[in-house]
Amino acid sequence: MKIAVLGGGHGCYAAAADLSEAGHEVRLWRRDGAALQPVIDAGSIILKDVQGVREVRLASATSDIAEAMRGAQLILIPSPAVAQVDIARAIAPHLVSGQVVFLAPGTFGSYVMARLVRETGNSAELAWAETGTLPYLARKHGDREVNVTIRAVRLPTGVYPARLEHTAIEVIRRAYPSVHGCGDALSGALMNAGPIIHPPLMVMNAAALQHFPRWDIHNEGTQSSVRAVTDRLDGERIALREALGYAGPHYPLADHYQNDRWMYGDAHRKLVNSGDWRESIDLLTHRYIAEDTELGLAFLASVAHWRGVKVPIADGLLAIVGAFLGRNLDHGPRTFAALGLAKLDPAVLAQQLYDGV
Repeated sequence: MKIAVLGGGHGCYAAAADLSEAGHEVRLWRRDGAALQPVIDAGSIILKDVQGVREVRLASATSDIAEAMRGAQLILIPSPAVAQVDIARAIAPHLVSGQVVFLAPGTFGSYVMARLVRETGNSAELAWAETGTLPYLARKHGDREVNVTIRAVRLPTGVYPARLEHTAIEVIRRAYPSVHGCGDALSGALMNAGPIIHPPLMVMNAAALQHFPRWDIHNEGTQSSVRAVTDRLDGERIALREALGYAGPHYPLADHYQNDRWMYGDAHRKLVNSGDWRESIDLLTHRYIAEDTELGLAFLASVAHWRGVKVPIADGLLAIVGAFLGRNLDHGPRTFAALGLAKLDPAVLAQQLYDGV
């Protein structure tokens, strides 16, 4: 299958190498041509995992987005949600009917990006999908080297418009057999693990992150007090999903720590043992704040307020992060109010998510 991978982060390089090795024709696009040049020159990415180290050739690596997308059946965007608006504008002229755009994960980006593309005048029939986490726990070890600690074994995925769910899931499963449908785009967005696991870790490790040059929030930073808050926050997410009528499995985050039933299977131990997450994290700018808190957690809280579900842990975390950032996160760009959805009746919204707008 022809696949375009858009972005230059850890997950993008992991996806480009992994899917190429699986036999797909992968074109990797990165806006920063200079940073991509080592991959362009070599024509390959060095992939490291439990099977060892090997060079994986790509069909193409380019800073020309039209070239990357031409003929692609699947357009994979493992980039952070903060990049979605810019990417939507960049891809809008090149999208054609029949393509599937897969956000991993999405933060309701499937709806946001679809609307932005429509506003440019592109009326192509597209399926937009988003899942609950990246298909990989991965970190880049160099200009063209990526280490994959673990691959997802379950990827719940929502589709916008939901009437195209069968088609979208069928295409995505050719790349990721672990994908399964979980309903519409809002259901997919409320599977996102980032806004649950990362805000408590950032807030409750704030002093350590600012004091130590390198800190592992998943090792020393994950103590029983942090886990208790995370579990309560995840309980709010699950209560919201149930209030909206979404069926399980809800993939409770506790399974990430306690057993192998979560999206990555037995992941936490391998993540800690890898050492790749002992890193320097800027408390004010890191994607765990910019993406998972300012966008993701604010989105979840806004949906809960719209539906009348109490989320005191989410509200408290947003208040604390807003305090050290110096701004109110209740009115961010990914909230239901900002998206113009806060006044919709739930039945009307459900129909729009099914039909597309």
